[in-house]
Amino acid sequence: MKALVLAGGKGSRLRPITHTSAKQLIPIANKPILFYGLEAIAQAGIKEVGVIVGETASEIRAAVGDGSAWGLRVTYLPQEAPLGLAHAVKISRRFMGNSPFLMYLGDNLLKESLGSLVADFKARRPSAQILVARVPNPSAFGVVELQGERVARLVEKPAQPKSDLALVGVYLFDHNVFKAIGEIKPSARGELEITDAIQWLVDHKYKVVTKHIDGWWKDTGKLQDLLEANRLIHETLRHEVHPEAHIDALSRIEGRVVLAAGVRVVQSVIRGPAVIGANTRIVRSYVGPYSSIYHDAEISDSEIEHSIVLEHARVADIRRIQDSLIGQRVTVVRSGTRPEAYRIMVGDSSRVEIP
Repeated sequence: MKALVLAGGKGSRLRPITHTSAKQLIPIANKPILFYGLEAIAQAGIKEVGVIVGETASEIRAAVGDGSAWGLRVTYLPQEAPLGLAHAVKISRRFMGNSPFLMYLGDNLLKESLGSLVADFKARRPSAQILVARVPNPSAFGVVELQGERVARLVEKPAQPKSDLALVGVYLFDHNVFKAIGEIKPSARGELEITDAIQWLVDHKYKVVTKHIDGWWKDTGKLQDLLEANRLIHETLRHEVHPEAHIDALSRIEGRVVLAAGVRVVQSVIRGPAVIGANTRIVRSYVGPYSSIYHDAEISDSEIEHSIVLEHARVADIRRIQDSLIGQRVTVVRSGTRPEAYRIMVGDSSRVEIP
């Protein structure tokens, strides 16, 4: 079995962060989202992986390399434009040959082991195995309608969903999916929809089965989901302080906290779960639960909680930050000048909330 990882999306819902960075490389608990998927694929015993790349191909290639860090052999498959999930499968035809394969959306996180999903697919031998989960907002997803245990209908982001079963971002297929994709047409939004391809398999009596996932699953395409995924990963952390991290006598480390090499904590409190990346400085500050501060950042005279701060960012003299995503090389400071006022420079598609 091979794997196909989709890492070509633009990440428009996470702008402006994704104006300059691939959404699949945004860190969750200081590890790029994409790396969680690659680890899970390797743990499932899959070795050959095709990675769909688009405008951010150079970033993805630089981060993933040849895949050897995970024991994988990675082949990059350029997609000229985001023309749909089924289009991404279509352009992988030569790479896949006649091998069955697992398709994984690179900005998704899944608690459930991929190994059990692969084993179930091999045992049941369907043309398609789709993962489903109950969600409160099914109109935001591809939706599966069942008749008993049988898949009856799939609809992409229906305005009035008849089911609350959403398609999770992991699929398993045999070679018949390429026949299905060859028969479908682009949707109203100009994309080849994977739901249409699976529906074609259903309509033409190919075996399509579902598997309900037991654990959590997150599509990290929006800020709220990104922060929630960060929280869920933090729940799995173990306390770990690198020998080359420095904590002064006036600081307190409480709970499960991960401090990387070169971290300096000065007159501060870090309350876990929290992750602090290499060479980051925390000075006269409070870092609260579910905070991920990436490498080479600085938090001084500030409080921050339930937030993600990317590399080389600086937060200084800010009373309180929470539920936030602060991008690379961003500076958030109190000016101290008169008259007192908010002075803001933000890029396109930004969002600022002011008390």
